[in-house]
Formats: sequence, structure tokens, C-alpha cells
Amino acid sequence: MTNIHDKARELAAALHESEEYAQYSKAREAAFENATTKDLLKQYRKMQTQAQAAMIAGKKDEEAMQRLQHMGEILQMDAKAAAYLMAEYRLSTLLSDVYKILGEAIDLDLSALEG
Repeated sequence: MTNIHDKARELAAALHESEEYAQYSKAREAAFENATTKDLLKQYRKMQTQAQAAMIAGKKDEEAMQRLQHMGEILQMDAKAAAYLMAEYRLSTLLSDVYKILGEAIDLDLSALEG
């Protein structure tokens, strides 16, 4: 019988060795070298989380969405921040793909997670 935890550790190691993770790690380190950029990225992440929570709760805050969009535009002007956000997106996409594969293997309905 297969030990699921051992396979999960193998998957974790493969993810850690992936090109997506290497690019993410390198971009994160570069973006976080600058304290201001690091703070802006943390604020952006917090704003994203709050916006997602509000949407889940059925409370769409247009003003908050505009602030989030504006913050994203500011971050895109910083090459290191933009590279970090793109690398984070690519890694997130990879993780999402893995989750979908796992869900399909056990016939889990993940249609609610699809964009």
C-alpha cells in the first residue's frame, strides 16, 4: 500500500525544485530587498485578501476594489515588484493545477474554484 504522506513529501520536493518556485524565490528576494516595495507588496496582499473575503460575504466594495487596482498599477511600475507578482502568479497556477489533478483523482467537485 502506498504511503500518502511519503508521496506528498515527494511532491513537495518536486515543487521546491521546480522552475516556477526557483523564479518565485529569486523574484521575491529581489523585490523584498527594498523595504518600501516589501511594505507595498504586503499591503497589496492584505487588500487582496480583504477584497476576496468581502466578495465571499457578498459585500462588493467598489472603493476598495479601486484602491486595490490602483495599488496593483503602482506595483507594476516597479520592475522587481512586477516580476515578483508574475512569478507568484505562475507558482499559484502550478499549485492550482496540482490541486485540480488531486481532486480529479478522487472525484472531488472543484467547479466552484474555477474562474
